Amino acid sequence: MKEYELTVLIHPDLETDLETPLAKVRSLVTTHGGSIIKEDVWGKKKLAYRIKKEDFAVYVYFDVKLPADALLKISNTLNITDEVLRYLLVTVDEKGRAALEEAKANASENDVKEEE
Repeated sequence: MKEYELTVLIHPDLETDLETPLAKVRSLVTTHGGSIIKEDVWGKKKLAYRIKKEDFAVYVYFDVKLPADALLKISNTLNITDEVLRYLLVTVDEKGRAALEEAKANASENDVKEEE
C-alpha cells in the first residue's frame, strides 16, 4: 500500500456537526482497505473562488495508506457526496517530506545554538 494525502473541503454549514461528514470519509477509506495515519482539521477558511455558491469551507487533511484499486472508488464516492465541496487525493512525495523534516531539524538545532 502507498501513502497518499487527502484534503477534503467540507460544506461550511456542517462546521457545528463536523463529526458526521468526517465519519463518512473515515469509513470510506477503511472500507476500501485503507488506513488513516494522521487527521488534521484546519478549520473554516475563505476560498479563493466560489465553489457551489459557497465562499467558505472547512478544510480537513488526512494522511492515508491505500491499495491501488481503492483510489478510483474513493474518488467516485467523494465526487457524489453532498457534504464534500472539493477534494484532492495525491501521492506523498517522499523526497520532499524528507527534505522538510531535515530542514525542521536543522532549524531547531540553530535555535538551540542561538539561545546558548
